[in-house]
Amino acid sequence: MSLTPDLMSTNLSRSYLEPLLSGNRDECRRLVDQAIACGVEHRELLNNLIWPTMELLQDLFREDRISITSLNLATRLNRSLTDQITARMPRQPSNGKTVLIFCGDDEPEELGGQLCADLFECEGYTVRFAGGGVPYDESVSLVGEVRPDLLILFGTLPRAVPAARKLIDQVRQINSCPQMQIMCCGGIYKRAEGLADEMGADLYAPDAGQAVQVATDHPTRRATPDQQTVGRARRSRKPTGRQLAPQGLVNPEAA
Repeated sequence: MSLTPDLMSTNLSRSYLEPLLSGNRDECRRLVDQAIACGVEHRELLNNLIWPTMELLQDLFREDRISITSLNLATRLNRSLTDQITARMPRQPSNGKTVLIFCGDDEPEELGGQLCADLFECEGYTVRFAGGGVPYDESVSLVGEVRPDLLILFGTLPRAVPAARKLIDQVRQINSCPQMQIMCCGGIYKRAEGLADEMGADLYAPDAGQAVQVATDHPTRRATPDQQTVGRARRSRKPTGRQLAPQGLVNPEAA
């Protein structure tokens, strides 16, 4: 069957899911290659095929409609194809800005963080993708070392939120990167309306596909003091100087 860009979201999605669940790498690659040959843009494949399929796989598993074996086969193959698609995408010249990305530990969150990294890199950003499972103190330290223009916290599941809240609160208190924006991105922030604002994020994007556009459209947006409700009581104590930093970490502004 011949695929055209306008049919990609329907015909290709249906054709892609079955071989993905069985781990048929050759067939999935063939479908992706055929779509590209028919004029479907790489970015469209990432935003309208790869990521929605990842979300669908999680829904199917939660509803006991697929096994853990099928989920693992499909998830790993979907991520492998992500690497192949992004490797073909054109890169814009450097814009001099740096992005640091953390995400939750779950596979969809790793994929979402990776998509953010790839899309920002294609737009000329210097990207550091730390992924999930980074200890809290190391996360804070890495922010101080990289001093990014934009910090992205990607999450799709509720268990990713407490760590993100804690990191935002600490980064705000230390104020080691006063010009840095913070973005909360991913399904958990989309489902919990207003959560990103309450956590003190400057920016919110529902998914990786929209994150670059949000950052481009709002390069100077900052959270207001009254916006953040998370950690407000603790911040009211107003500790000073190096007491703000965890043991072993240095406040670059105070150094």
